[in-house]
Order: sequence, then structure tokens, then C-alpha cells
Amino acid sequence: MAAEPRPASLPLPGGHERAAVHVHPMLVARMKGPPAFFHREEGRMGALRALGVGVSREDYMDVPVVAFFVEHPTAGPLLIDTGFHGSVPIEPGQATGRFGGLLFKDVEMESNEAVPAQLRGLGVAPESVKTVVMTHLHSDHASGISHFPEATFIISGREWAEARKGSPLAGYIKRQYDHAFDYRLVDFDGPDASSFATFGRALDLYGDGSVMLVSTPGHTHGHMAVVLRLAGGEALIAGDAAYTMRTLRDTHVPYKMDDEHHFRRSLREIQLYIEQTPDAVIFPGHDMAHWRTLSPVY
Repeated sequence: MAAEPRPASLPLPGGHERAAVHVHPMLVARMKGPPAFFHREEGRMGALRALGVGVSREDYMDVPVVAFFVEHPTAGPLLIDTGFHGSVPIEPGQATGRFGGLLFKDVEMESNEAVPAQLRGLGVAPESVKTVVMTHLHSDHASGISHFPEATFIISGREWAEARKGSPLAGYIKRQYDHAFDYRLVDFDGPDASSFATFGRALDLYGDGSVMLVSTPGHTHGHMAVVLRLAGGEALIAGDAAYTMRTLRDTHVPYKMDDEHHFRRSLREIQLYIEQTPDAVIFPGHDMAHWRTLSPVY
């Protein structure tokens, strides 16, 4: 691979005591997927229905593809995930790969919805984003990595180990992240890790508590979520540790998980966090109904 990641040295510079951030949730694209993929169905037909077999296209779920722009008062702009690449409106197939294209249908994305275009709409030059946190490297989160060649990407070491295998069946498309970029790997088992709130393993990105990386393996072996300190509370970017609010409410797990035991443990940590922090803003990974209730900035 062209990419040669190095260990991250945390905290990153720019932290400030009691700093609070603003977060802009970005809807990058929409697609449709089988409901049983997101909420597992039991029985003999469950697996087939998760892959869309025997499911009418009219019954497919609307699925948002998202990213998050975070404004830190002293550390500067931060991006969490990158969404689809800006070429998707012209070449939809490059977003999900061959296997993903069989599963997810009707990808819709306008050229002005790519993250760089949305940043410009906020008055932010894309090249000014110097740090990108990746919850994981599945194609719907990592397709747009090449838009930010000057940024430092923060990825869990376990996630990188899985992604470098580059299995499309596992959701990875190696060409989307195999660039000679500045990839920095964090270690949730290392000496810098500690617990945070209900999460057993966490890392403080800036050393000021404003951006906490929390280990949430299960969806992928190296998945992480992000907890943000806002001026009026907190926000949790769950990534794909929870596709939907239904999963958070009912523990209705999805069809596919790299490790179901770890997924359920991570999910329980998130559920406990929500119980203990009921006013926190929650961003699940792919819940269009919930997405429509969100504000443009927090």
C-alpha cells in the first residue's frame, strides 16, 4: 500500500481548558437499503431479506450518508468522516463498490452536497481542515478521503489493520484510502487511554475534554465513536455503532456485524451514556427519520 501510517501523538495541539465546540451535521447523500440489513430479521428468510432478496424496492429504507464538521475555538476546524466523494453524482458506482451496489440502490447526491462544497457554503476553505477523525473506513464514510490530502487522519490502529486487507465484502474499498496521506493511528489499549463517562476506553483528542474518541468495536473491529462537548451540553456521534434510534431504544441489532458480542457491549455503553446524559444530542449512523429532526448546527 502507498499509505504508511504512524502512531498518533495525543493530545493534538490547540486544546484549551473548558473549550466547547460547534458541530454541523452534513447530509452528503441518500440511498436505499433493505430494512432487514439495518434491523435483523430472524428465521430462514432473514439473511436473504437483509440482502434484498424477496424485498420490494418500494419497501427499502431511506438511508442518509453523513459527515460532521466541528469548529473548535482554538484548535481549528475538524471533520468527522468524509461521506461520499464528489464524483458520485457522475459515477454512483464508485461510492459503494460492486458488492455495495448490489445491496444499496438509488444513490442520490448533488454536486453541492460533497463535503468540500458544504464547507465552502459555511465560509470554510476545505484546505483549512487539518484534522479528520474517521469512525471507521467503510466506503460510505471514507469515500471522500482524497478531498483532504493536506489533513492528518486519525484512525484506530485496529481499524487500519482490518482496512488494509481491503475486503469489499467487509465494506472496504482500498482505493479510497490507499493514499500517501498523513494517517495517524490511535491505540485504545495504550497508556494514553482511559475511561470516559460510560465508555471503558477513550482518548482525549485535544487534551481539553472537548472531543473524546471512544472505542466502540463491533460494527468493525476498530470502530470508534466521538463525544463532543457543546456550549449547552454534549453530542454523541455514534457512527455505525448504532445505525438507528430504534437500535438504541430496542437493542434491535443489524444483520451484519464484525463481532456481535463487541457490538452489543458497545451498544450498551452508548445506551448507558444516553441514560446518564439524557439531554445529549445523538447522531446515529443511518437514520433518515431522525436526521430530518436535526438542527443545522449545535
